[in-house]
Amino acid sequence: MTEFRRVLLDGAPVLTTRHGDELVAGDGRVVGIDEAIHLAPCEPTKIIAVHLNYDSRTKEFMTKLPAAPTYFHKPITALNSHKGAVVRPDRCKWLNYEGEIVIVIGRTCRNISPDEAGDYIAGYTVGNDYGLHDFRDTDAGSMLRVKGADTLAPIGPGLITDWDFRGKQIRTIVNGEVRQDDNTNGMEWDMHYLVADIARTITLVPGDILFSGTPATSRTVYPGDIVEVEVEGLGTLSNHIVQGPTPIRS
Repeated sequence: MTEFRRVLLDGAPVLTTRHGDELVAGDGRVVGIDEAIHLAPCEPTKIIAVHLNYDSRTKEFMTKLPAAPTYFHKPITALNSHKGAVVRPDRCKWLNYEGEIVIVIGRTCRNISPDEAGDYIAGYTVGNDYGLHDFRDTDAGSMLRVKGADTLAPIGPGLITDWDFRGKQIRTIVNGEVRQDDNTNGMEWDMHYLVADIARTITLVPGDILFSGTPATSRTVYPGDIVEVEVEGLGTLSNHIVQGPTPIRS
């Protein structure tokens, strides 16, 4: 497996390769992982997310999975990075985390089979599909304001190639306390199926990302909280929650 990270070096975005605790740019410049200013590991044109996928989540909701996966879209302006601040609007009651694994597309694809999908995936990264659940009961089922606010789609820290998603542990940790703990074996639809399913009707291009669903026990976080999503073999995405100045409603 190889890990790529996009960072700011001398004020410009640079793609680096991880070597131990150092990130090495193509021109030889080196920066330590802890000192690096991270960017999202890819530049998507689309951010797509799955509604329900984990068995534990459906049991928590006392519901059943749909016959096929359903999806929603997050604006590009929601994109955030490792160590980035996640903004909780003023007067917000429910900003919830959702630790997830994120698929990164590597080749343009349309009308492919699940068996072919792996050839179109550049790699995987860690994500947190935050949501403003204040809008759940007011927006007639639309996920735009629930999931689409600025900063609510952090991904990173790196893009990992040749990672096998099967049987991997995923955990969300808030202020050092484990809040979500599950395994990808609990997913109804695997990564290859999801890519092929979306590509039936939507062309995916390099850099596009697909959030693959969250396990049970998504809960509310508050300003000052440190939220980490840890995925076996992919690393840990860390973000801090900050208070935003703009009220969530007028």
